[in-house]
Amino acid sequence: MWEPIRNPDFVADPAKGSRHSRGAAVDLTLIDRATGRELPMPTPYDDFTSRARQDYNELPADVIANRALLRDVMTRHGFEPLPSEWWHFDYRGWQKYELMDVALEDPRRR
Repeated sequence: MWEPIRNPDFVADPAKGSRHSRGAAVDLTLIDRATGRELPMPTPYDDFTSRARQDYNELPADVIANRALLRDVMTRHGFEPLPSEWWHFDYRGWQKYELMDVALEDPRRR
C-alpha cells in the first residue's frame, strides 16, 4: 500500500515498519450482533479522507455515537486510536515490540 499512497498518516513506510508489523495494532469495526451487519461508521475501511479522522464531526449522530463506542471500548482495553483513522487502534507501548516479517500461509493448505 505504501507505493500508491505514500502518506504516513494512513500507511507505513515498509522500510521503517509499522505498528501492524509489530503485531501491536488492529483495524476493526462494530457489527450488530443480531443481524451480523456492520454498524454505520464515518467512512468505509481504508478511506484516506478527512472524514475518516477521529475528530471529524460533520456526521449523523448515530455514526458519531458508533465511532465513540468503538473508541471507548478499545481505549478501556489498552488500545489507543490513530487520529487519522476511526478503525485503527494501537496497543499501548507498541514501540517496544520488534518488527516481524512472517509469511502468511494459505489457511486452505492446513
